[in-house]
Amino acid sequence: MGDVVELPDTAARLAVAVDVVALTIARGELMILLATRMIPPFRGSFCLPGGFVLSDETLEQAAQRELEEETGMDASGHLEQLSTYGPLGRDPRGPVVSVAYLVLTAFTEIPRAGGDVATAMWVPINSLPDLAFDHARIAADGLERARAKLEYSGLATAFCPPEFTIAELRSVYEIVWGVSLDPRNFNRKVTTTPGFLEPLPPRRGQVGRPAVLYRLASSCDPSSTILNPPVLRPTPLVENSDRHQIQPEV
Repeated sequence: MGDVVELPDTAARLAVAVDVVALTIARGELMILLATRMIPPFRGSFCLPGGFVLSDETLEQAAQRELEEETGMDASGHLEQLSTYGPLGRDPRGPVVSVAYLVLTAFTEIPRAGGDVATAMWVPINSLPDLAFDHARIAADGLERARAKLEYSGLATAFCPPEFTIAELRSVYEIVWGVSLDPRNFNRKVTTTPGFLEPLPPRRGQVGRPAVLYRLASSCDPSSTILNPPVLRPTPLVENSDRHQIQPEV
């Protein structure tokens, strides 16, 4: 074994934190999980759940711990590392590196505040308040990551309960993207991807022709399942005031 080499003082002084962008769908809206800070800096301001990494935990463990401590939520659904931010200019206390995580989850719980936050709540993404630190940038990056993931992967199912209809799955795309999709085309794309969805048998006692329920195929990992063909985001349209007609945004 070689000699033990200690970290330089400059490395030891660099703090590492985690921040969590947690998204869900409730009441027909895309929601983000926010807290209000109980301590300075930015006391009373809205922020993403998060905090400093302890010396005996991994980054993912820190993200899961902070999420549970501050909001009472767990990282069920989908959890992935989003990006790294800092260290300069993002925290008035000094240089801090933050590793952000993205959580996509079905709406099942009402948050409860804990740790060093005063409140925790789901907030509509379209009514986002001012956020502390650089959390507005992190939230925007998380939202764009979620929107992009839906095109090629099966991660839209992370917003759904274990059993869902194709119409409910389509509504996830429409809410996250803020668009309307052709039902027939969407149905064809998501039901023809091998190993993605499997239909459930009709429940006993049902009358008429209820919508078919689906679930993830037993062998499906939605984060690695590739939709073929992909469900591409429609090109956003803007009004051209000179020509008084709708043109694709370049």
